[in-house]
Amino acid sequence: MGLVRAVSIDLKRFHETWMELLFPRQLDGDETVLGKWKPTTQGGWIKYRLWSVIGGLVVAIGYPLTLLGYFLRFQTRRIEWTATRLGTIGVLLLTAIAWGALTAVAHVRFSTEGFIAVAAAGIVATVAAVLAFLASQVAGRKTTVFVAYPLGVTAIFLPPVVAALVSPTVGEVLDVSYTLAEVLIERVEPIAVIGDAAIYLRDEFDLIGIAYIAMWVGISIPVGWFLGIVVTLAEVIRPTD
Repeated sequence: MGLVRAVSIDLKRFHETWMELLFPRQLDGDETVLGKWKPTTQGGWIKYRLWSVIGGLVVAIGYPLTLLGYFLRFQTRRIEWTATRLGTIGVLLLTAIAWGALTAVAHVRFSTEGFIAVAAAGIVATVAAVLAFLASQVAGRKTTVFVAYPLGVTAIFLPPVVAALVSPTVGEVLDVSYTLAEVLIERVEPIAVIGDAAIYLRDEFDLIGIAYIAMWVGISIPVGWFLGIVVTLAEVIRPTD
């Protein structure tokens, strides 16, 4: 299948999926005996055309995310296949060995506080890896997207991020984390508007030590949701079967 044809099929299926949200027999309707449903009244045609135009804008914005989803789907399938072959104990041992090695390096190169931070991140990541694997074994796309993906992001990225944060060679990342925390507190809903949440966070917590770990674990949740959603979008537009 040529690239142009593949893209055109994707765009058509994406738009038909959008139309299917309000109207029957839109997705692959041309291939059925009854054909694609069309409205029979003037008001119905206006609603149909308006929804179609809005769908065109949605496709223009969403298709790049779908392409990202194709790439991520390939990578996640490889990870899922490996995890399934290893089983729960294998996943536990593999993550423990990988992040244990990083912790050993941290013990040699970093301060005591930095070593403890990396070790704590490794423990959190190892637990997250096992929980992500168990969640992925539970039937249901929602469980995979909203539970397994955030845990998977934590398991893969938390220890390297923490190691970078406490490394003297890339210590400027700490400043980036502080700036990001300021933006999250001041700009992101609902943190900035629910009661005195921003004031409470400033007064009760200092962005040092374990707080960096907690912050990046928190960030992994929406990142995991985003990755899971774009992979699901790719699956809807181009199913693997």
